[in-house]
Amino acid sequence: MPITGRCHCGAVTWRASEEPQRHSLCHCEDCRRWSGAPVVGWAAFYENVVTIEGETRGYQSSPAATREFCARCGTGLFYRSATLLPGILDIQSGTMDDPEAFPPSAQVMVRHRLGWAREMDKLPAFESYPGMD
Repeated sequence: MPITGRCHCGAVTWRASEEPQRHSLCHCEDCRRWSGAPVVGWAAFYENVVTIEGETRGYQSSPAATREFCARCGTGLFYRSATLLPGILDIQSGTMDDPEAFPPSAQVMVRHRLGWAREMDKLPAFESYPGMD
């Protein structure tokens, strides 16, 4: 059963023939600034089991890593580092067609976690955006 995903506009799709090696939530500042989100989910796949269709663009976000995004809509998709994660393609788990299928098993870079992120479960929760029901 393949695992599939796509960018926001659908111009880039990906398919993995095996389950991810791990799924982690990253709190580092680099991920936060790149995504614009307080935490980013990453599903790590062996590169050789992933097929990507569509045009991505990338940039070297650090001396050891490249981040790729959809050339059309800008959705963040992939993280590659031959130095830090040889043979691994990290894929933003929010781009999975079924993100519930592989729950995260760890949080990483928690030394960079925003203080208020520790208390998110205590915030009021609404089924939809307040006033938009």
